[in-house]
Amino acid sequence: MREASVGHQCPECVAEGRRTQRQARTAFGGSHTAGQQGYVTKTLIAINVLVAIIGAAVSGSGALIGSGLFTGTSKIPALGGVIGPSFQMRPGGATSFDIVHLWPDATVYTGIADGGYYRLVTAMFIHYGLIHLLSNMWALWIAGRQLEADLGPARFLALYLICGLGGNVAAYVFQPGSLSAGASTAIFGLFAALVLVFRKLGRSVSAVIPVIVINLILTFSISGISIAGHLGGLVTGAIVGAGLAYAPRANRTIVQAGVTLGMLVLLGVLTLWQTSQLT
Repeated sequence: MREASVGHQCPECVAEGRRTQRQARTAFGGSHTAGQQGYVTKTLIAINVLVAIIGAAVSGSGALIGSGLFTGTSKIPALGGVIGPSFQMRPGGATSFDIVHLWPDATVYTGIADGGYYRLVTAMFIHYGLIHLLSNMWALWIAGRQLEADLGPARFLALYLICGLGGNVAAYVFQPGSLSAGASTAIFGLFAALVLVFRKLGRSVSAVIPVIVINLILTFSISGISIAGHLGGLVTGAIVGAGLAYAPRANRTIVQAGVTLGMLVLLGVLTLWQTSQLT
């Protein structure tokens, strides 16, 4: 028997009640109960940490704490980071573009333009070192839990993935010769969406705007950061976030799905266009 608000119920009655009762929804149509648990955010963090551990194992002892752009975990970004043309990874970790047979012990890595489209997805789960990983995971923990609670798990996951994809496509279009990786493409998009969600719910955005401004300043001030990736994620998050937050209640799910799929199609078109330019 299961304890109820009045008396007790048998397990079969409890299961039937859960099946027939309408589940609580968030203001944007997502599952309220599941969103409060933050399972998607925790899973995304776990995947990023696992990939970092794998990267350290692949790159050798102490690679996880490497701080240089092409040192430390250089091998794992080379396997899955955003890069347009094919390139070679030199023994010391640096890259050599369009050089053939000059480094016989180097490995040639396939770029997106040569068919490595998977990089547009894998790049958002790869980091260049411990500080890079921790800073992104902290931001994901803060913004992710809030958005998952407000949007629900399914909508939050779709937002995260398409923001990461949007930033990676932007890096491919505007900086195809640079090897870039990191969850910050998705996280920039999350903060843009967070502003719109908070505005829709009537909450203050005074704590979110300064975070975005500071990170934009850092993006343009620190060398080696993918400007296109960060801005691409930010713009993607603003567009998709607006669709999720301001979809009319009567056709909410249809509008939300339409905006998300429309952005996905646009990113696909941009990717194919850039590939045609490079090949």
